[in-house]
Amino acid sequence: MSVNDPISDMLTRVRNAGMARQTETTMPSTKILVAIAKVLQEEGYIEEFRVVEKRPQNQLVISLRYGPDKRHTIKEIKRVSKPGLRVYAGKDEIPRVRSGLGIAIVSTPEGVLTGYEARRRGIGGEVLCTVF
Repeated sequence: MSVNDPISDMLTRVRNAGMARQTETTMPSTKILVAIAKVLQEEGYIEEFRVVEKRPQNQLVISLRYGPDKRHTIKEIKRVSKPGLRVYAGKDEIPRVRSGLGIAIVSTPEGVLTGYEARRRGIGGEVLCTVF
């Protein structure tokens, strides 16, 4: 099945799997999705991710993380820049999510970074999504 916006598809799959209390979710793998999953893992929102070699397309498997009260660690995950309306931000314009409690994921010339890391390095880019 062809997906017009794989990033939105990934965010929706993670959100739905979390609400259904599933331990993991699977989606078609792309370089940008792997980079986003890496940021989510580094920030502690997911347990782990792995790429499963499959024909005709590799699959990205994300293991979700839950707290001790079995609540999903991702309370809110939203797509910011969409195919019909791209959102770019300079280093000083990158949004702070919930007064710094959440993260913005930004695609920069140096790769996919958190908003905090992009500000620290002094670079801007496309604001892909926000996570809280």
